[in-house]
Amino acid sequence: MVIPDGTLFIQAANFIVTVFVLNVLLIKPIREIIKKRKDLMADQMGKIEGFNSTAEKKVADYEAQLAEARKEANGIRSSMKDEGTAEEHKILAVAGEAASGTIQSARAEIEAEVETAMAQLAKDVDKYAAAATAKILGQA
Repeated sequence: MVIPDGTLFIQAANFIVTVFVLNVLLIKPIREIIKKRKDLMADQMGKIEGFNSTAEKKVADYEAQLAEARKEANGIRSSMKDEGTAEEHKILAVAGEAASGTIQSARAEIEAEVETAMAQLAKDVDKYAAAATAKILGQA
């Protein structure tokens, strides 16, 4: 069994001095380094979060501008399509009128030719009838 004597107090004092010296030389500097690293990490995390929020705002602005540009492009495309359709109807109306005029003049020309042919046939009917009668009677 161990009997405590005067060396116990010397060892206790030695232990307390060793803990104090280790605290001053080793533990405090390590704690300061850890605290500095923690502060640096917190600062960098703040900068990263700021950068991320700025990037997200820029992306949102970009997407809003892109949506606005698409909307504007769709409006322009729609108005151009409407203008094209109106122009198409106008051109078709002009072409229809021109075609109608051409058809009417062609009909009038055909009617005139028919009347001329009918008049010619009406004049020649008597000749053809006489010739046919002469042939029929001449053969009989």
